[in-house]
Amino acid sequence: MSAPVVLVLMSSCFLFFGYLGVPVPFSLMAGVFVGAMLLDVSLAAIIQKIFDGVDSEALLAIPFFLLVGELMSSANVVVRIANLSVSLVGHIRGGLSQVVVVFSMFFSEMSGSTTADVAVMSRALGGPMRREGYEPAFIAAIIASASTIAALVPPSITAVVYGAVGNVSIAGLFMAGVVPGLMIGFGLMIYCYFFGPSGLRKPRAPLRQIAFAAGDAALPLMIPVILLGGILTGWFTPTEAGVVAVAYIILVVIPALNRGHLKKIPYDFCLAGLIFSLPLITIGAANAFGWMLAYLRGAIYIADWITSIAGNDPHLIMLLMVLLFTVVGDFIEPVPTIIIFMPLVNALTQAGDINGVHMGVVLIATLAFGLITPPYGLVLLMASKFVGISFAKALRAALPIYVVFLVTICFTIYFPKVVLWLPKQVIPESVGCFKAPGGTGYICPN
Repeated sequence: MSAPVVLVLMSSCFLFFGYLGVPVPFSLMAGVFVGAMLLDVSLAAIIQKIFDGVDSEALLAIPFFLLVGELMSSANVVVRIANLSVSLVGHIRGGLSQVVVVFSMFFSEMSGSTTADVAVMSRALGGPMRREGYEPAFIAAIIASASTIAALVPPSITAVVYGAVGNVSIAGLFMAGVVPGLMIGFGLMIYCYFFGPSGLRKPRAPLRQIAFAAGDAALPLMIPVILLGGILTGWFTPTEAGVVAVAYIILVVIPALNRGHLKKIPYDFCLAGLIFSLPLITIGAANAFGWMLAYLRGAIYIADWITSIAGNDPHLIMLLMVLLFTVVGDFIEPVPTIIIFMPLVNALTQAGDINGVHMGVVLIATLAFGLITPPYGLVLLMASKFVGISFAKALRAALPIYVVFLVTICFTIYFPKVVLWLPKQVIPESVGCFKAPGGTGYICPN
């Protein structure tokens, strides 16, 4: 049977089981097994590829970042960050909707997980927003949209997976994700100010109150400093930074701020391990599916089609990749999407002579956008469940917010110098720079 026919059957099988409600990893494996039965591929080879997908040291960073978020939320330390956010922006038009965005910008730098952000914000701010009269659909939309910042800013789990699978500098992706992450954050704040409900505007907090709230939140706010400082100075790998951050929370933050939670830490470890099992099994299944895709030369077919339209124009290649990843991201979560399509991404990155970190940030921003788009929209679906509103109503409230994401993605494509400025200054080697022969400074590719 020809390769294109097998590819179509594999994809159809995956979509069929997906629409029946079968979890993504098992739907992917169903497609893999269909392809294996139609080809001369042994079951042992498939199992080997599943284990190869999870056999990566860089992926060990994920459970520690998840544990950081779980410890912070279950120990109720996030209340201090919420109070700081209220003191900073609670007086601006939009009230608590502005607080949601600022809170997410703080908490995203601790958890790296969009789903953790949704759960924490829904618990911490969903109820207060309802009591202040915000429409439930808007609450779900703004919480889901703000949570996508975690996919871009460090320590983004999506960036860890992309870097590990695509052999791209994780630290470079962390730094390059700061600009689009801040653009989404400030874009959402501008949207809430001009187009969102006015809410209950609190009195402007005096400088003394802001200083007190900042001092109250100082210990948890040291976590991003530990994570980024250790990675950027070269003291830690991303995995080691996660370990140090967990140790800091257990030995310093919780004893100082919520000593009674110490007895619940074993439960937090178990829950973080359970949460990690979900992306882990998905990574294994997606690696097997991606290997089958490469075996059938599927990536080459798609790459040839894109280059036949775009040629070697890097902007047009990235726009077509954004279109492809937007459609795919509507059905599949970011992690399996990255793993399945990484051979295609690598081929087109070389064809367009595109910086690997630049391409990575563009696609991660696109996948973050896919988390709030139909029909899947994972974080929007989660937010609607937490808030107690139908997905359709939350989706209608989120539609105008799409403009913020589209502007950010286009900016990221067309202004690479701005996006890559920070990694060039902090970690030049991460974006292909090399030391000048004279020994002073770096020479960077255009």
